[in-house]
Amino acid sequence: MTEPRRLGRDADPAGDLSAAVYLRFKEIFGGERVSRDRKRRERSAASPQDSVPYGVGRDPKGLGSVIDSLTAGLGWNSPLAQHDLLGNWAELCGEDTARYSEPVSISDGVLLVQCQSTAWATQLRHMRHEILVRIAERYPEAGVDTIRFQGPGAPSWKRGPRSIPGRGPRDTYG
Repeated sequence: MTEPRRLGRDADPAGDLSAAVYLRFKEIFGGERVSRDRKRRERSAASPQDSVPYGVGRDPKGLGSVIDSLTAGLGWNSPLAQHDLLGNWAELCGEDTARYSEPVSISDGVLLVQCQSTAWATQLRHMRHEILVRIAERYPEAGVDTIRFQGPGAPSWKRGPRSIPGRGPRDTYG
C-alpha cells in the first residue's frame, strides 16, 4: 500500500493546491523575500550621514516651530488666521465696538460683520480703513481684502411663497 505524499506535518490536498499557488506567485513576483532586518541594514548602509548622532538636522526643535511647519505643509495657515481673527475681534477693534458688532464669516476676501444697529454699522463703515490696516498687520495670512458691515436683520416681505407685488405692508404694526 502506498501512502499519499505529504508535504508538511499534517498536509492535506487543499494544502497542495495552496503550495502550488504559492510557488506560482513566487515565480511571477520574485523568489526571495527580504527580511526586515536586511532592509534596515541596507538603509543604514546607504546613508551613513543620517546615523550620526549630532548631524545636521538632528537638533531638537521647539513645539511652536514644529506646529508652524505642520500647518504650513498642510495649507492651514489661511484658515487658522481667519478663525483667529474672528475669535480675537474684541482685541482688533476694541471692547466697546466688539460689544455692538460681531464678525460672522470670511468668504472670498470679504469679512462680514453683523452690527446691532444701523448707527453702529455706519460708524464702522467710517472706520473701515483703520480696521483693514490692523487686520493686514496682525493677520496677513487671513486674506481679508474688504469688510462689509450689516445692520440688524429685519423681516422682509419681498420674498417667499406668500409674497405679492405691491407697495408692501403699510399698516402692519398699527
